Amino acid sequence: MSVLAIDAGTTGVTALVVTEDGRIESRGYEEFAQHFPRPGWVEHNPEDIWQATLSACAAALAGASTTPACVGITNQRETAVLWDRRSLAAPRRAVVWQDRRTAGICERLRSAGHEPRVAELTGLRLDPYFTGSKLTWLAENDPAAWEGVTSGRVVVGTVDAYLIARLTAGARHVTDPSNASRTLLYGLESGAWEPELCELFGVPESALPEVVPNFGELGRTDPGAFLGLELPISGVAGDQQAALFGQTCYAVGEVKCTYGTGSFILTNTGGEIVRSESGLLTTVAWQAPSGERTYALEGSVFVTGAAIQWLRDGLGLIGTAPESEAIARTVPDSGGVVFVPALTGLGAPHWDPEARGLITGITRGTTRAHLVRATLEAIAFEVRDVVEASAEGRPPVLKADGGASGNDLLMQFQADQLGTPVERPVIQETTALGAAFLAGLGAGVWGSREELRKTWQLDRRFEPGGRDDALYDRWRRAVELAMASTEG
Repeated sequence: MSVLAIDAGTTGVTALVVTEDGRIESRGYEEFAQHFPRPGWVEHNPEDIWQATLSACAAALAGASTTPACVGITNQRETAVLWDRRSLAAPRRAVVWQDRRTAGICERLRSAGHEPRVAELTGLRLDPYFTGSKLTWLAENDPAAWEGVTSGRVVVGTVDAYLIARLTAGARHVTDPSNASRTLLYGLESGAWEPELCELFGVPESALPEVVPNFGELGRTDPGAFLGLELPISGVAGDQQAALFGQTCYAVGEVKCTYGTGSFILTNTGGEIVRSESGLLTTVAWQAPSGERTYALEGSVFVTGAAIQWLRDGLGLIGTAPESEAIARTVPDSGGVVFVPALTGLGAPHWDPEARGLITGITRGTTRAHLVRATLEAIAFEVRDVVEASAEGRPPVLKADGGASGNDLLMQFQADQLGTPVERPVIQETTALGAAFLAGLGAGVWGSREELRKTWQLDRRFEPGGRDDALYDRWRRAVELAMASTEG
């Protein structure tokens, strides 16, 4: 048996066919357009996401030996989507998680004293990152689209709910707790939409999807809508929670870090809602059909891999991202250079949207290799900042995935900085793998999480060596300068 996993990311959709022994049998990928109507605004056309999904799935299925037993979905989180309940057409483009247009709405709510109550209920902060303020903005600034919401013709949701609606030809309007817990509208303790929050953000609860468990049969694909196939949709989770599941971090205290455009560090806290006093977010990891919820602490670092892209595209210092390792290895250290890549402000644990990027320690002897090495070091320092802010303390091991996890120099430096081993799996596409695992668990392809653990294969383990904490102290001072750079 096999599972079809759909990973609807921020720039494209990946589809994988995953076999019972955890191998990737075939794959498909399709990009879709990004829209930037104004500085700080990011939008997607929902129809583009759907067409990319069909294209990627068709390619993956063409390379599969048999028809998969079920479908799993993972997705970019927080993005706000509107669509017609019957026709499924979107009345406007989606407002993407990266979009910062709602900073004024968040500040207005903060000034009115709402943040402590919002944080108590949701485990989140008032930040444009999350869905709730995006929906408030649409209600206030796009009355034509929002009229459909208030009249009941148009529904709202995140990308997972939109894709399930399209896959089922509108038969199901559902989401899961991992995605719901990123909206500012869902209560961590109640496990449901909070009427108080829906009122605060001006979102009709009747327009929101039903919250269902992360695995088990959530709906069935409609053959007329989805490539002639009628398959159970039996697993769904937001991308970072899916990666935690794909890394088989099922025990309390297990930690994964996904090194992508940004880096996302999630720690499994089990059935306990752990609240951070150090800038980490509390979120639902997944919910079983029994109703039992597993929670996580999350540290969201906005710019890590994007800093390497900036070296390539903004400065022209490297030709390709993988070159960064070879160039950095030509020098023994960064020569005293420190780079704070606060290119879009700072995320966890600092949460300073006004912070700006900073490079310090430049001398006449500084070369491009020093700056490239300082960039890799910065990624490791940012992850260390989050791990040290965690109430759970230093993990016994950090499981790494995502594109930059293929950089051996970075992984070794990360292990050194954390003082803990870093493990990289053979399959680094753990987000899609997590969606496949959830779906297969929900459809009986796998009988238990213990079976799933056996499919996880180690590519390389990086043992910590010695570390010079003076480097980290220098980093901390540079971060303070980056945060102070816009004061006054």
